[in-house]
Amino acid sequence: MLRSSAVVVTLALLVASLGSGCRPAGEDPSRFNVVLIVVDDLGWMDVGSYGSALYETPAIDKLARDGIRFTQFYSASPVCSPTRASLMTGRHPARLQLTNWIGGEQNGLLNQAAYVRQLPLAERTVGEVFSEAGYATAYIGKWHLGKRGFMPTDQGFMESFAVNEAGQPGSYFPPYENPSWPVTNVPDLADDSPDAYLTDRLTDVAVNYIASHSESPFLLVLSHYAVHTPLQARDSLRAKYETLLQTRQREDETTMIEESGRAFAKSIQDNPSYAAMVESTDSSVDRVMQALGENDLLDQTIVIFVSDNGGLSTLSTKRPRTATSNLPLRAGKGWLYEGGIRIPLIIKAPGAAAGGTIDAASMTTDLLPTLADLAGIPYGADTELDGVSLGGLLRGESSTRDEASALYWHFPHYHGSGNRPSAAIRVGDYKLVEWFEDGSTELYDISADVSERTNLAEDHPERASELSADLHEWLQSVGANMATVPSTPGPQ
Repeated sequence: MLRSSAVVVTLALLVASLGSGCRPAGEDPSRFNVVLIVVDDLGWMDVGSYGSALYETPAIDKLARDGIRFTQFYSASPVCSPTRASLMTGRHPARLQLTNWIGGEQNGLLNQAAYVRQLPLAERTVGEVFSEAGYATAYIGKWHLGKRGFMPTDQGFMESFAVNEAGQPGSYFPPYENPSWPVTNVPDLADDSPDAYLTDRLTDVAVNYIASHSESPFLLVLSHYAVHTPLQARDSLRAKYETLLQTRQREDETTMIEESGRAFAKSIQDNPSYAAMVESTDSSVDRVMQALGENDLLDQTIVIFVSDNGGLSTLSTKRPRTATSNLPLRAGKGWLYEGGIRIPLIIKAPGAAAGGTIDAASMTTDLLPTLADLAGIPYGADTELDGVSLGGLLRGESSTRDEASALYWHFPHYHGSGNRPSAAIRVGDYKLVEWFEDGSTELYDISADVSERTNLAEDHPERASELSADLHEWLQSVGANMATVPSTPGPQ
């Protein structure tokens, strides 16, 4: 089980230093700004401070040294739209019935569960919470929570920029379009020069927004399309990594890992285009932090850096040039193994001790209540939240979440990564994955087996049965939609 000792902070003065920052809920929220940086498909191992030996991320690593790095933070889903819905609302995708990436239509032995195709307007978002508290609010970049009528400015954000209706850009280069898939075209950038790059351009807008709002509190969400496909990078950066990789082992079909007889996962980080995209994202973080410093806002701003799901490493066919490897984590985007849902989270909050790590398990549902708590905005009393504030952990206190409480995942869908409909539960160190096609279960001790290679279900049948019962009780309690058996035709 995760005990209080699971919270490891490397600076002994954490509690004392937090006494002058991270205000308790209820104080005047006018002091702290919020910058939330969301990266698409960035794996847990895709950052230097999390263990990558290839990708160069000095700015993100500095943010980790200046803030708190979470080592067991999870996305609420292994794909983007559900996780983003949980981040926006503090509510679980299963409760919202938004459990698949919007547009996903794949069926198999089962029919995928029904799901809503937009974040309902009745849900209260982080944009609405902060707007109502007197903040200026802006959203830049990837949204993927609905089309016209359900965009950021319909969901509480005062301004938005470069938000398309899809989950990826048509291109990372001007005019940011894909003629065969118009829904991916990125708006608001028609006048860009030919040498522009999408990640840089979104950062330009963010930097300008910070400079123009230095006198009033703001919430800025910078939601990068990177590092989602298409894997397109600046030539100079891609060439840099091609040179670095000349002396390193490269992925081929013999080094890929077979996954459950259904897919193949990369075992080596070796894609130069992906590496260059990660570095461009890191440069964006550097520019945002510089902008905060140049406008004397570093000590007045909460900065959160997070991904929306695990890295794209697993596909249903052998493709050595897949984006990344999540090893030692198993599988990747689209799967409920650790590689699909364990993601980087770094929080830098005024007054918080620098360079700490927090090992307590937590989830993207926790980010909205955390931001409201840190900003001193009363929130949650009249809303059924699934998340809890992580502010206590940042203040050196115990977690608001009971140590024996569970984290849940529900992904009743097929995915191009080879995954099939499944759900999972984690309580303490134990995690159970259940497959809906045949009802089989897998049980892992995450503390001893983060790679999830030793299935303990037969060795600990009572624990597996208990977790499965808890999982199904929860699914029923939140009204989760389930994958269904196709109806068979009657006699002709």
